Amino acid sequence: MKSSKAIVQKRQQTILQILTEKIHVSTENLAGELGVSNLTIRRDLQELAGQGFVRVVRGGANLVNGTLYDDPSSENESMSQDSKLAIARHAASLVENGDTILINSSTTAIQILPFIKDKKVIVVTNNGLALSMTLAPGIELIFTGGEVRGNKKSMVGEVAVNNLSRIRASKAFIGVSGISARGGIFTSILQETAINESMIRRSAQCLILADGSKIGQQNNFQIGSARDASVLVTDDSADPSAIYQLQELGVKVYQVQIKSQG
Repeated sequence: MKSSKAIVQKRQQTILQILTEKIHVSTENLAGELGVSNLTIRRDLQELAGQGFVRVVRGGANLVNGTLYDDPSSENESMSQDSKLAIARHAASLVENGDTILINSSTTAIQILPFIKDKKVIVVTNNGLALSMTLAPGIELIFTGGEVRGNKKSMVGEVAVNNLSRIRASKAFIGVSGISARGGIFTSILQETAINESMIRRSAQCLILADGSKIGQQNNFQIGSARDASVLVTDDSADPSAIYQLQELGVKVYQVQIKSQG
């Protein structure tokens, strides 16, 4: 069973996703869609207003101008730094000289860059965090362009997707918020769905990066099927049965050890 706090958080995430699409929504419509009372929705909206996401108006709420929703439970906030670095380090070992690689907005995936300093590669990314990183001379960095959003400065939208359509990459390194054999590959952020899908399509190999808590899990927005993943790099906290199911689909799985660290 989910805890009461988790249920509230999930419901509020859904409200924000609805508002991202509709800009304004009524309390009554939200209550009907989510199967809760008007009072519950009003409480949720007040909490979201306090966080600066929405503006409460008579009978409902508006999305605050300029707000682009980032899921507070997304992979970059929930994964431990030790796990991120271990996963990124192993993923980097799979990069070969001459590769053209795609890296999505994941804070785990972008940490591959310091670990490929001895290789000559082309890196195409929508991750603005790369701007603040010191890159080795052998790395040629190309940004997708597009609408810049969120704390990660990720680039999304039609421009980003169109630019990716001109690229054929050796490998795509995709940080995700969930992957399961039956459900597929997931992100928690609506606006990043299209560019993640494009990265998967434009690469010869798709390498999924996710900590153990994301394995066997589904999230809000599907970006591919589990069969789209050539490789999964995760940690040793992942559910063995979920790992086995992915391996049965032909996904090659690497598990880095973190339990004994620290």
